[in-house]
Amino acid sequence: MITKQAVRRSALKNGRHLGITGNPNYDGVPFTGFASVSRNTKIQELNLNWRERDLPEHQRTKHVHRLHPYLGKFVPQLVEIFLRKYQPGVVCDPFAGSGTTLVEASALGIDSIGADISEFNCLLTRVKTRSYNLRVLEAEINDILTRFHLEMHPTLFRNGLGRELRTASKYLRSWFAPNALGELLFYRKLIDDYTHQDVLKVILSRAARSARLTTHFDLDFPRTPQTEQYYCHKHARTCRPTDNAEKFLVRYSLDTLRRIKEFAGIRESSRARVLCGDSRSILFPRADMVVTSPPYVGLIDYHEQHRYAYELLGLSSKDDEEIGPASGGSSQMAVRNYVDSMVATFGNVMKSLPQGARIVVVVHDRRDLYDEIGDRVGVRTDYRLSRHVNRRTGRRATDFFEDVLVWRV
Repeated sequence: MITKQAVRRSALKNGRHLGITGNPNYDGVPFTGFASVSRNTKIQELNLNWRERDLPEHQRTKHVHRLHPYLGKFVPQLVEIFLRKYQPGVVCDPFAGSGTTLVEASALGIDSIGADISEFNCLLTRVKTRSYNLRVLEAEINDILTRFHLEMHPTLFRNGLGRELRTASKYLRSWFAPNALGELLFYRKLIDDYTHQDVLKVILSRAARSARLTTHFDLDFPRTPQTEQYYCHKHARTCRPTDNAEKFLVRYSLDTLRRIKEFAGIRESSRARVLCGDSRSILFPRADMVVTSPPYVGLIDYHEQHRYAYELLGLSSKDDEEIGPASGGSSQMAVRNYVDSMVATFGNVMKSLPQGARIVVVVHDRRDLYDEIGDRVGVRTDYRLSRHVNRRTGRRATDFFEDVLVWRV
């Protein structure tokens, strides 16, 4: 007998293959009782097709999840569901990205391990998962803002010296107005005087992202510096590119402190380890579960999206070691290299897993690559869900099908 659920899964899968998305009818109310998930929960029977109204942005970007914008994040509530279901002692994410898996593990008191090739991603994940002396952190954030303001705003008795700083970076000189760049460089200089330097670096990077010479509606994928006024699709009026970074430094300092305090109030005692390196060859500590969202083929250049941070913070770029970067295209050769790299990564991380461990992979597998990847690494598939994603907002609003695979070692 063919069940209604089987028909629905078939329709979702066929729709994904045919490129059909649209706005399908949802069966019932999407599941949002995340805290109720237990070992007995049958995840394959849950409706995880959240629309914007079911799981709004402020819930998907709660507390430290929004310390810094990051393209390609997966929904933290999805991670929470699988962690509550399988209750690992240690969870690993070989593509840690912005740290979603590690943050959700910390909230549940689960030890975690994350690895990433990007130095900026590792910096961001460490900041999100670290425990802080909140009193000292707040004092330092307030102090650096005070010093910054005094120096950048000269008085009758004091000349401002901050704007005189220069950089050899052609990228920074092209993408920032002179005034904004001087403010960013001076804030960067002050960071060395403080204990919580990593937090201050994240604040600086977030401010730099907003202070670039780009349109308000295209912060994700700006192609060339915007130096003239323009019609703004976000604000429905004529806007000018910003020449100020101070307002962003102040705004994100307050927001960062608020979010870290909020997370400190809900997190449980656990350890989060961040390894900066290539997951195809890095030596992973022991773990008993993997939850990850790998990069896609030819979609995002992960180093390039944070180029401003690499230039400002002096981070080493390893963009030539990214898996499936947009710059590599999506040719047959690029796809085969991607598959080989995924096989190498999962084969490597499996060395740290016990027999029977689960690997949860959340990926937009529109090329149907992951059945081959699973076969080559020698896992068996417990189940595979096709989840309709229809919750984006703004000019990039779209919908697509996302695959959730649960493998067993």
